[in-house]
Amino acid sequence: MTTDEIYMRRCLQLARHGYRGAAPNPMVGAVLVCNDVIIGEGWHRHCGGPHAEVNCFASVTPGNEHLIERSTLYVSLEPCSHYGKTPPCCDLIISKRPRRVVTAMTDPNPKVAGKGIERLRAAGIEVCVGVLEHESRQLNRRFLSLHERHRPYVTLKWAQTADGFIDYNRLNLEHRQPLLVSNDITKVLVHQIRANNMAILVGARTAVLDDPKLLTTRWTGSNPLRCVIDSHHQLPQYAKLNDGTAQTLVFDTLPDLRTQGAEAWSIILDTLAQRGIHSLMVEGGAVTLQSAIDNNIWDEAQVEVSGQNITQGVKAPVMPCLPISNQQISGHTLYHFTNANTHSCA
Repeated sequence: MTTDEIYMRRCLQLARHGYRGAAPNPMVGAVLVCNDVIIGEGWHRHCGGPHAEVNCFASVTPGNEHLIERSTLYVSLEPCSHYGKTPPCCDLIISKRPRRVVTAMTDPNPKVAGKGIERLRAAGIEVCVGVLEHESRQLNRRFLSLHERHRPYVTLKWAQTADGFIDYNRLNLEHRQPLLVSNDITKVLVHQIRANNMAILVGARTAVLDDPKLLTTRWTGSNPLRCVIDSHHQLPQYAKLNDGTAQTLVFDTLPDLRTQGAEAWSIILDTLAQRGIHSLMVEGGAVTLQSAIDNNIWDEAQVEVSGQNITQGVKAPVMPCLPISNQQISGHTLYHFTNANTHSCA
């Protein structure tokens, strides 16, 4: 491992601290190094707040500012060159004049897209690009999806029995209680996924029969934008999704998912992208999930399998590929899938 890779790994480590607050901005870390000694560190803590480079320079101990001009600044994403909610980081870097800047990758945001690197080089600062680029892309795959594919990064999640069912065949609200597959431990992991996504989506059947709140209550983080596909206007006004605890977006004019799934998903993803939503968790039910799979509208999936059998019910969705990994948690198996056809952002 090279010296540049060592310090870039530290940048990525710092960047991960921003996973709760940075969205829809990318997670970015920065490290300032002089003579193999870290003299400053920072990361982008929350959207609208100072960027990683600003926090990194601010962390330099008083009395050590003179070392900056002899230092290398490592940053996991190209420094911004435009005015947004904060001033351009390029201006700050140029004023501090580090000897060298090393970045993992260029920023795909068209407002930046190489302009930051050009400005630094024009100011006489040496710039190196591409150190641990794959790792940086993987970390910010949701942000990259929005700017490179112009749609949110889609994660599917469901829980099923060992014999392949996600629910009983419930005819109406009075028929019977929903099938409980997840346990208290795996429910926490579901809420962790919710906290890592800006929006969550369910179909009308799930919204009506389960009456979910779709909040993040078992994990620290913001509540996602709640979305429900309700083409036939089934969602009652008294539903918990209308309780005002979090914003809810109802898609009530979509084509039928079973027959015009590609068109329906295009409308959903375009609408969310226009709102700056870079990540979407699809949590149910079977028709919605299978439509996303059949129309190749997914990037990764987590499938929880319990040891129980119910012999009949609502069949679980069918994945078109094998899982890339699995783990045992509290008696359940969690299978993780990635879509090789859409996962280029990683």
